[in-house]
Amino acid sequence: MRKFAAFACGTGAGFAAYYFQKLRDPLQVVHNSWTNSERHISECALWDSNWDFRDPKSLARPMKNDKPQEQNRYNADLEKNVSKYARHIILIRHGEYLDVGETDETHHLTDRGRLQAKYTGKRLHELGIKWDKVIASNMVRAQETAEIILNEIDFDKTKVKSCSYLREGAPIPPQPPVGHWKPEASFFRDGARIEAAFRRYFHRALPDQEKDSYTLIVGHGNVIRYFVCRALQFPAEGWLRININHASITWLTISPSGNVSIKYLGDTGFIPAKHLTNRIPREAKNVV
Repeated sequence: MRKFAAFACGTGAGFAAYYFQKLRDPLQVVHNSWTNSERHISECALWDSNWDFRDPKSLARPMKNDKPQEQNRYNADLEKNVSKYARHIILIRHGEYLDVGETDETHHLTDRGRLQAKYTGKRLHELGIKWDKVIASNMVRAQETAEIILNEIDFDKTKVKSCSYLREGAPIPPQPPVGHWKPEASFFRDGARIEAAFRRYFHRALPDQEKDSYTLIVGHGNVIRYFVCRALQFPAEGWLRININHASITWLTISPSGNVSIKYLGDTGFIPAKHLTNRIPREAKNVV
């Protein structure tokens, strides 16, 4: 057991040393251009263009030699694996819900939460998007939010998919730590599932995609915030520093090159201010 522990610690230390050495490699870092003072120079990791493991160079069979016919074969492999269009992923947080009872079945939307979802549905309709996919977490509050939104947008309800990977949870221990919230067990239980959801839905378009695509995902605050950090290659531990309102719209675009940009982050400008919420009420209140 001691030998195994020593091996595990040694392996972990070696990995950490390798990782931080890569960050210090001049080819792996960029410096701020607004100062030449070494005291104020900061470093950041370069963009990982193969973050989704779909970079054509990683999918093409390597060249065996430098003969022209092998070069032609390699170039054909590259071309076959090139994405040509963008993927737009629009993330909606569920509406306000009432946190009563010990199971998900009792966590229904409040009257205000239903109104928030209706405003969001109307906003999505105004954007005139032709949806390719609509996916919702299988938790009650997300399902109810999706149902209300679907009444406002142009999409066949029978084609909506439910996904248990999108359920709310604790994705990764946050930094800085939060003293009053320490769901260590939840991180182990939920983290791998939420990461699997990210890998399932976030990737560049397949080479045979013939136009830009639009995917609507109705989910949860923690999951959406984690997705944003992961997609933009920000430190995932920073997810809890972001705040998004109920029924908000977050829009991420994955370009054919694999670059990711964000168009909206928690947008609720279309919801009247008196109906904006982001925390869970403990008792029902009338909506005026």
